[in-house]
Amino acid sequence: MKVEIWSDVMCPFCYIGKRRFEDALAKFEYGGEIEIEWKSFQLNPLMKTNPNISIHDYLAETKGWQPEYARQLNEQVTAMAAEVGLTYNMDQAVVANSFDAHRFTHYAKLNGVGIEAEEQLFRAYFTDGKNIADHDVLAELGSNIGLNPENIKEALATNAYSDEVHYDLREAQELGISAVPFFVLDRKYAVSGAQPEVVFLDALQKAYSDQEIEIIADNTDNSCDVDGSNC
Repeated sequence: MKVEIWSDVMCPFCYIGKRRFEDALAKFEYGGEIEIEWKSFQLNPLMKTNPNISIHDYLAETKGWQPEYARQLNEQVTAMAAEVGLTYNMDQAVVANSFDAHRFTHYAKLNGVGIEAEEQLFRAYFTDGKNIADHDVLAELGSNIGLNPENIKEALATNAYSDEVHYDLREAQELGISAVPFFVLDRKYAVSGAQPEVVFLDALQKAYSDQEIEIIADNTDNSCDVDGSNC
């Protein structure tokens, strides 16, 4: 059975959802038979990379929020991440466009380490405060999972894998996906948001049993909308 996951690197709920899904998969009786494919999604395609502004100030500026309110929201999601063993250092997060990071994931996927690349990117952005739009950073992340860093930089210096990213974005639009993370299980079931482990486990069991298509637990409080709300 195949599980497709639409996600953006800078979506805080996507990393949390990844952990919760992995915890559910570890308890699923047929977990070893599940194929996982990560798909590209951009919450803000027009975002300009700017290492000189904090994520709190960026959200305040783009949403019309008070900076303290943006900081409070980031503290709340940091606490949620801690519940699944993740460390978010939002004060260090670098405001960066994620398109090239998605191109990097497609390169990694082609080389058999797509899942590992996603983990590297999430950790780099949320924990390590790295600029995920920087090609040298992406090359370093690739080397961590056995990829040739020079080959990565050569690929990113061109338009390589742009079509693959755009294909994922179009497919998300066709499926009506407007918030991430979004999990599609064998094209039978869908789970929207960073749902509790039990929700993912139930979805895996039902999809594996070949049940009818159903959207499970569409909770926008635990997902990032395409316009960036809730983030």
